[in-house]
Amino acid sequence: MELVRMCRRCGSALHAGEKWEAGVSGENHAWGVKFLMDKTSQSYCSCANEAGSAPSFLEEGSGVGAPHRWRIPLKFSLSVLSLAIFLGGCGADAPKASPQAETKPAEPAVPEEIQLAAKALLGSESQVLAFGDLAKNGKQEFLVANVVPKTPTNNLPGTIVTRVVVAENTDGKWAEVLRCDEHLKNQKGFLGLTPLVQVTGWRLQYEQNDEKGLQLYFTPLKGTTDSHVLPIGVRWNPATKRYQSLDRTYEHFLLESPSMQDPRSTLR
Repeated sequence: MELVRMCRRCGSALHAGEKWEAGVSGENHAWGVKFLMDKTSQSYCSCANEAGSAPSFLEEGSGVGAPHRWRIPLKFSLSVLSLAIFLGGCGADAPKASPQAETKPAEPAVPEEIQLAAKALLGSESQVLAFGDLAKNGKQEFLVANVVPKTPTNNLPGTIVTRVVVAENTDGKWAEVLRCDEHLKNQKGFLGLTPLVQVTGWRLQYEQNDEKGLQLYFTPLKGTTDSHVLPIGVRWNPATKRYQSLDRTYEHFLLESPSMQDPRSTLR
């Protein structure tokens, strides 16, 4: 007889187009169902088309019936889904490891002896900027300044200072070897290129050279504005054994002037 079965999901009649006799020897119902679904997958029933796209593990195994074959994959799917939700929740709650911040080496503490000497030279508001064998002459020195703090009225770039001193330790005593206040001076007088008019503020730049030692650059400021002039270079002269200013090429030392008549262009 012709087998006409109803689709359990959509209720439409499915015509297999084949005669199927119940009780065929050597075949069971599971085989018959599979054969029917293969045939009906070519019909217009959307339910059959969906069954044909199911995962392969739903069609495997001999089983004792279709309901039992569906139960095992369903439990497996629910277990996988529960595990995925659990792992997803753990991943969301786990804190992210923050990258370790780069740590810079701590600057050496200023010795108390140098701090006391700096306060004696420039007062309690003085700030030690560098210390050690600054001139590379084998003697201990320190660079100290009265630094102008940054304020809304002082927004000039760089380190703005009013006074600067380089002190050297000779036989256990600290003595000035360079001073910058209204002018640039050393033990012999006024440095070359120092302005003739009094300067109330300077921009200070400095760097330590392994061969030439401490190199200083002083830019005179006009009130609270930048004067846009070239900085005056100053460093230790091993020939004269004192700090002197440099010419505009920053290669040749300039001699000092004992007075402020014309300390601008005296060459060594």
